[in-house]
Amino acid sequence: MIKKIKLPVLIFILLFFGAGLNVYASNIADPGIFDKAFEGLEKFWNFTGFANAHVTNFIMIGVGLFFIFLAIRYDYEPLLLIPIGVGILIGNVPFLEGNKIGLYEEGSVLNYLYWGVQQGVYPPLIFLGIGAMTDFSSLISNPKLMILGAAAQVGIFGTFWGASLIGFTPAESGAIGIIGGADGPTAIFLSSKLAPHLMGAIAIAAYSYMALVPVIQPPIMRLLVPKKERLIKMKPPRAVSKLEKILFPIIGLLLTTFISPSALPLLGMLFFGNLLKESGVTERLADTARNSLINIVTILLGVTVGASTQAVRMVMDPQTGEMINKGFLSPDSIKIFVLGAVSFIVATAGGLIFARIMNLFLKGDKKINPLIGAAGVSAVPDSARVVQNEGLKCDPTNHLLMHAMAPNVSGVIGSAVAAGIMLAFLM
Repeated sequence: MIKKIKLPVLIFILLFFGAGLNVYASNIADPGIFDKAFEGLEKFWNFTGFANAHVTNFIMIGVGLFFIFLAIRYDYEPLLLIPIGVGILIGNVPFLEGNKIGLYEEGSVLNYLYWGVQQGVYPPLIFLGIGAMTDFSSLISNPKLMILGAAAQVGIFGTFWGASLIGFTPAESGAIGIIGGADGPTAIFLSSKLAPHLMGAIAIAAYSYMALVPVIQPPIMRLLVPKKERLIKMKPPRAVSKLEKILFPIIGLLLTTFISPSALPLLGMLFFGNLLKESGVTERLADTARNSLINIVTILLGVTVGASTQAVRMVMDPQTGEMINKGFLSPDSIKIFVLGAVSFIVATAGGLIFARIMNLFLKGDKKINPLIGAAGVSAVPDSARVVQNEGLKCDPTNHLLMHAMAPNVSGVIGSAVAAGIMLAFLM
């Protein structure tokens, strides 16, 4: 068989080189052919990423690789960090502008996908999925714990004032402050309305701190809650009827959106998704919302948000006519990350401190374990799991997960209401 193949292959090679020699012989008299060849190579080089690379591109690529490393090595929010990390790589591959490649170039595929971020389409769809997978039983069973979800939002409003003091506009400050809620979709929704030019930095900061909940929160919890109070055991939550579960999303939708109509796209979809789950007659729709739909939207949201973090993006200032850097690596981005960290710490501390204050007015077995106050941020269910782990470290028989879910889910509602209030005042 090998001998049969050798002869045809040899004939093909001879014909190929013969044709090449013939072309070379017919053009050898034209010395310009070499110039044209070099021009073609030069043109090809100018289109490559190597020719257009800047050191900032490699810095951002390093950030993207770090996100992927955290997701794979430490299992920190892999469903978010891997799409965002890959998006950062995509957004920072250097290219020659004008060929409809980049995220910010009209007509490019990435630009079409990014439209869902810019117009605030993706966050409500994610809230629909969250609603379809959330069990509000613990909150219905012990409604006073909703106060802890509200208390944790102090980080949002505190950071708003802090951002205003260091030079951000009121609209920008509102978008930055929402990072304290540890709610990525809400941060994207609000920044798309108030500060689109800061969306990349705000979204990456919000998702980064969501992923780092198991790292950031435990030291704050140990610092602010004495061990004696960490040992408090709470009585099991009461059983919640099916009727209560059905009525909760309906009443919650009407009550929260009447208070904050600007949050209707988020809260409307959240409670709609929960009604699909609890009604018992739309399981197929609920299953689609909490699985296929939320997975697709998470992929698109993560990749496009990551790709929006171009290291350098020069844009003309409409007031001065000068070209200014609106890319990710700018002084504003650094400030946003610092403010975001402060916001998240303050939000966690607010929930813990308020839980301890509540205990001053509660007696006997009605006292609450202050650790669950840390779950008031809306990083569902990671912050509730952190509370559970911290409780078990102090007492292996003290299970706090179900109790922590009450302020955790109320934190989701609270951050959306806070975003609606910001929109109402700052739009």
